[in-house]
Amino acid sequence: MGNLRRVPVGIVGASGYGGLQLVRLLLEHPEVELVYLGEDSIVGKSLATAYPHLANVVKLPIEAIEPEIIASRCQVVFLSLSNGHACQIAPILLEQGCQVIDLSADYRFRNLATYTSWYGKERSDHDTAATAVYGLPELYRDRIADAQLVGCPGAYPTASLIALLPLFKQGLIVPETAIIDAKSGTSSGGREPKTHLLLAEADNSLAAYSVTRHRHTPEIEQICSELAGHEVTVQFTPHLVPMVRGTLATVYATLRDPGLVGDDIITIYTAFYRNSPWIKVCDSGIYPNTKWASGTNICYIGIEVDPRTRRVIVMSAIDNLIKGQAGQAIQCLNLMMGWDETLGLPKVGFYP
Repeated sequence: MGNLRRVPVGIVGASGYGGLQLVRLLLEHPEVELVYLGEDSIVGKSLATAYPHLANVVKLPIEAIEPEIIASRCQVVFLSLSNGHACQIAPILLEQGCQVIDLSADYRFRNLATYTSWYGKERSDHDTAATAVYGLPELYRDRIADAQLVGCPGAYPTASLIALLPLFKQGLIVPETAIIDAKSGTSSGGREPKTHLLLAEADNSLAAYSVTRHRHTPEIEQICSELAGHEVTVQFTPHLVPMVRGTLATVYATLRDPGLVGDDIITIYTAFYRNSPWIKVCDSGIYPNTKWASGTNICYIGIEVDPRTRRVIVMSAIDNLIKGQAGQAIQCLNLMMGWDETLGLPKVGFYP
């Protein structure tokens, strides 16, 4: 039986693709009431200004971003802002008693010097950042359940880390050999107009970008290092694919034990993720397709071992806007509230 009073939630940064997915999912969540939408650029207008198809669905006006007012109305606040903005708002919301779920990079790092090095912004909210929990439920489920502030990873770290976690946790690989080849659709770049995301630029083309210097690299390394028990560096290369939704990460690493075969690794992954309802480990010889995950919070994992090279190859497919963004944030909300982890989240994809 559900709560008699639904939990009041708000979204700051409602007009981006991540904010839009949050709106859609929270409107259908049985235990919450969406009471606030904030976006400084379209204050006083409706979300239909940016998304006309929502004219008869979303009745809330877009309001100014005023933390004290938000806190007076919301128990939980989702921050769907560009990097460097959540850290200005979150401390105030937390002081007012709100629980905060941040979708940007601001609260993903334990060491803010690392954040400053990669994102170029000096930070003064060290005490706040120290309380943040990394929002990957498959690794930090118990911590998230007790958190007031969660920093959710984006699509690339989510897909990459889900593929890597059992390898590092069980000591199956030579850590320094981990290579991530990742590809994502254009919605990962957000809704702001950018030349490389134009149809004429991105269509019929495939290209790597931010090679050796992508901002998600230290985030992935932070978690891998914790699991390995020592400092780890990984090679991460992202690519832009001419499609709208979906992220596929293919991970390569050298196995410590050359006797392990694909079925062994599949058994290990199945056991590792046995209590993770959103992880689906494919049978031997089945490799995941991003379209399977489209519109869902599911991560599909495919595994192969090459006996010639002693390498394990793990493929991880997600919807970048759901498991890689809004869906994962709601998965964290469910844990923070003590609800079923799957509540209010889509289980069946848009396929085909």
